Amino acid sequence: MKTSNMVGELLLERKETLSTAESCTGGALANAITNIPGASGYFEQGVVTYSNRSKVDLLGVKEATLKKFGAVSEQVAKEMAEGMRKKSGTTYALAVTGIAGPSGGTKEKPVGTVYIALATPQKTEVKSFCFSHSRLEFKQLVVEATLDWLRQVLTK
Repeated sequence: MKTSNMVGELLLERKETLSTAESCTGGALANAITNIPGASGYFEQGVVTYSNRSKVDLLGVKEATLKKFGAVSEQVAKEMAEGMRKKSGTTYALAVTGIAGPSGGTKEKPVGTVYIALATPQKTEVKSFCFSHSRLEFKQLVVEATLDWLRQVLTK
């Protein structure tokens, strides 16, 4: 069974909801979730906040955080997830921000760097990965890693 199916079934069973805030995946995460019949029973909304301005305006990411750490950072991913969860009123919010490439990387944050945040009623956690693949493969890997993490949390 696909991870997105498992996540959907678990959320429905638990009567919990989900929202997403995406940058580097450009809506691929929300797309994977809504490809599953019945997603309207648990998926509230998703936003693509590709620019820094949209992160501030739509999610409440602090401009100071963006200036200090950059859009691709643990801190921004955390603020994205927390802002999405607060604005949507969902049980869980997922956020992703990264460098899909092929350009834009640095020595500290190479192409393929991604930060994934999960905001729950108890806490917000952030994981980082580096998926050094083509742009499309990067997006697919980020979606899979994000949904798999949520699946693990829901089955604990």
